[in-house]
Amino acid sequence: MRILMVEDEKYMAEAVAQILKKNNYSVDLAFDGEYGLDCAISNIYDMIILDIMLPKMDGIQVLQELRKQKLSTPVILLTARGETEDKVKGLDCGADDYLAKPFHTDELLARLRALGRRQAEILPDGIQKYGDIALNPHTLLLTCGNRDVYLSLKESQILELLIKRASMVLSKEIIIEKLWGYDTEAEENRVEIHISLLRKKLVKLCSCVSIRTIRGAGYILQTGENKNGDD
Repeated sequence: MRILMVEDEKYMAEAVAQILKKNNYSVDLAFDGEYGLDCAISNIYDMIILDIMLPKMDGIQVLQELRKQKLSTPVILLTARGETEDKVKGLDCGADDYLAKPFHTDELLARLRALGRRQAEILPDGIQKYGDIALNPHTLLLTCGNRDVYLSLKESQILELLIKRASMVLSKEIIIEKLWGYDTEAEENRVEIHISLLRKKLVKLCSCVSIRTIRGAGYILQTGENKNGDD
């Protein structure tokens, strides 16, 4: 499960992230509301942990914007202890749960598990479709008609991100930030390698979907004659 934690107390956020990672969650951190919203609207997260008191844009505003854009990603709000008004307003704005600070990480883990079970009951299979391809991010299987091929985890994540932002050009920097984390030392050639492998697999499937390079800007999906490769 991939989690976005939006919390401006960096020491606390990093400590919680380490505990979540030890419990087999993948965690990205954002330290202000504007950046948190930008990450959240990528729609690559299974769960969002969102503090209310944030610089640049508070948690309630972030939540309202997410729901305005029809994103249904479950959100756990972090509230100040005893602030009933914040809890009520958060739930009214579309939060799925709340947790008063300071909290015990065991309680946070329990709430994540509970929300995860609830999502499994109400979410569809999660298959991402574009053109003539269908990606199952859970099994890493990419299909086109009666052909299929398995992707690596990073290939699947990149393709899922491209599908979810199909109308946008994604820069290498954004892809690295979303999939490796903001503080990674991963270099741009990692993205290039995964894109090259994805192109070969799309050709192998005889798909009409290709990954177009917009020079100086990034990558975008397109459909039409199969011509995967740099433009």
